Amino acid sequence: MANIISDETIEYVGILAKLELSDAEKEKAKQDLGNMLDYIDKLNELDTAGVEPMSHVFPVNNVFREDVVTNGDEYEKILANAPDKKDRAFKVPKTVE
Repeated sequence: MANIISDETIEYVGILAKLELSDAEKEKAKQDLGNMLDYIDKLNELDTAGVEPMSHVFPVNNVFREDVVTNGDEYEKILANAPDKKDRAFKVPKTVE
């Protein structure tokens, strides 16, 4: 493990994360963070020359659909239990003067 994490770093990360860690948890966190940094070092060894940066692994397509009204003629059924209604709408008390 080339990346040695100090006790102060673990304390600081614990404070930032608002965690109270026991001594055993701190040791495990040091080991886990060290392993993560070692893996990042291994990834940094890869030759990425000529690889175009990307923001997503999969292509991002527009997922919106057309807004089609499917029950627009059921206003009587929709307003059946309304406490107060006017024409084809709910009637509510005025909230702004």
